[in-house]
Parts: sequence; structure tokens; C-alpha cells
Amino acid sequence: MHGMRGVSNYRTVWISDLHLGTRGCKAEILLDFLKHVQCDTLYLVGDIIDGWRLKRSWYWSEAQTEVVQEVLRKVRKGTKVVYIPGNHDEALRDYLGLVMGGVQVEGEVVHRTAAGKRLLVLHGDQFDTVVRYARWLAVLGDFAYTYLLAANTWVNQLRKILGLPYWSLSQYLKHRVKNAVEYISKFEDVVADEARRRGVDGVVCGHIHHAEMRDIDGILYCNDGDWVESCSALVEDRQGKLSILRWAEVGHATRLIGARDTATAGA
Repeated sequence: MHGMRGVSNYRTVWISDLHLGTRGCKAEILLDFLKHVQCDTLYLVGDIIDGWRLKRSWYWSEAQTEVVQEVLRKVRKGTKVVYIPGNHDEALRDYLGLVMGGVQVEGEVVHRTAAGKRLLVLHGDQFDTVVRYARWLAVLGDFAYTYLLAANTWVNQLRKILGLPYWSLSQYLKHRVKNAVEYISKFEDVVADEARRRGVDGVVCGHIHHAEMRDIDGILYCNDGDWVESCSALVEDRQGKLSILRWAEVGHATRLIGARDTATAGA
């Protein structure tokens, strides 16, 4: 397992939707991931810091500070870090093209894999009609999502007592509720259409918290997932092969998640 056998080395790593600044962020698991993974290039594909939530109420843990420090440590050691802001950290879109603390801020980029594939990298909120045309509904949905994650904490505390592994209630509901499934499918199709229009081979995005990698009519669609539910990343090896790494399925990380949920429930 990756979390128990030293450090894994990749050519490229994509992570998004960390939502630092919220109680739902699995910062301890993310920190474990960052310490056990090295790469030439690290893409932060939006919603890294949750500005929406921080505006309403302040929350920031020591583990979240350590996550930021670990990213900056990677920069100092030579990792190229590219930050592509999303809708929750949209304030950083005023600084596109700048380099801050060694981190390059861009609206989108085209990444070329070791196998020669050209991938459009963007957060994806620009293809979400709710975010674009009904912001009030997106904010309302954010409130509901917060409560769902809180319920997930209690569910996993009970599962831990029963000796059961980590399980995401919100992921389960999204996969079972018809409207959510249709929304995800439409989002994936629209993003793939944009990649096709741009003349690239594929697209890497985040936003919908649903890790996925599949072919959509000749376009490689990749979503790197999130770090509040699935704890997942997209990685590229030295030969250019892409895969989704689900850190929550690593035994060591699962134990960390259980400890995090217990601490949150008792707060």
C-alpha cells in the first residue's frame, strides 16, 4: 500500500477540492498523501481554500496549516506547482499569471503527458449552469452539503465502533439519486465537448467531487475527485499512464480518517 511502503514517485499529480478552511476537509489524510507522494509537477485544480465558508465563519486547523507548508516544501525541493482557482477560491482569479511563493497561478493550462497526450486542465465550474446562472442556489446547496458531511462524520464514528471501514454517505447518495447522477453525466459530457472543441486529447477537472476517468467519444475525461469525500488524486507515471489514486482505500489512511471523524464528532 502506498501509505505504508515509503514514497511513491510520479511525473504529475492533480488534486482539487481540498476545501481548506472547512471541518469537512480531510487534512490529515491529505497531509499523509502529500508526504508519501513525490512528483515533478503538482496541479492544484481549484477549490483549494474554501473562501465561501471562511466568509461565513472562521475555521482553520493545525493540520490544514501543515498541508500548506507541505505544498510549499515541495516547491522548495523543485516541484513545479500550478494553482488553478475554482469557484470557492475565485478571488485568486484576479492574480492569474502571477507566481506567489513559488506557486504559479493560472486560469487553465494544457498539460502534455510523457506519452504525448495533450490534456486541458481546468476546475470546471464554468460549465456548471447552477454556479454560473443561479449562484444563490449554489450557495444554498453548499449549506446542505455541509450538513451532509456532518452526518457522514457521525455515520463513520458508528461504523468505526462496529469495526467497519470508512464509507462516504454523500458519495453513496450522489451515486443513487437520479438527479445527481444525471447532473454528473451532463457535466462530464459538456466538459468533454469543450476539450474536443479545443482540439486536445483529454481534460482534467474537479468541481463535482466525483473521481472518474473514462473515454467520452474519443476524449479522455479525467476528474481527480476531492479531499472531503473520496480522498483521491489523478496521477501520471513516468511512461505517461494516468490513473486515479484513492488514498482513502489505503489501510493506513483509513485509520487516519476514523481518527479524524472521531475528533470532529467530539468537537
